[in-house]
Amino acid sequence: MDEPTRLQDRVAPWMQACFGPELAADRQERNQRFLEEAVELVQACGGTAAEAHAVVDYVYGREPGEPNQEVGGVVITLAALCLANDLDMHRAGEEELARIWKHVDAIRAKQFTKPRFGRET
Repeated sequence: MDEPTRLQDRVAPWMQACFGPELAADRQERNQRFLEEAVELVQACGGTAAEAHAVVDYVYGREPGEPNQEVGGVVITLAALCLANDLDMHRAGEEELARIWKHVDAIRAKQFTKPRFGRET
């Protein structure tokens, strides 16, 4: 069997190994972890908490978009952010996937310390 070449396909086995099928497929958890990483990226590139709060208020003041189109928007704006900050998004993704495979136990343990926004704990 050929090894998957798309990064998304190669993330799937890591998700299963690290979190198992239930947490890997938990949409609310995936939403929150994606948002956390996106905010951390903006923070690392100089964005402020006030700007982030203003963007959240702006987005939630409008009707929800269509998920597939919004994924496209995320990919395009991530590429644009990387270009503006002289970052290689493909290399960064490959490096991060290689790094996290080496830290499954630590990441799994850290997962249980993360806040569960919008859920009973």
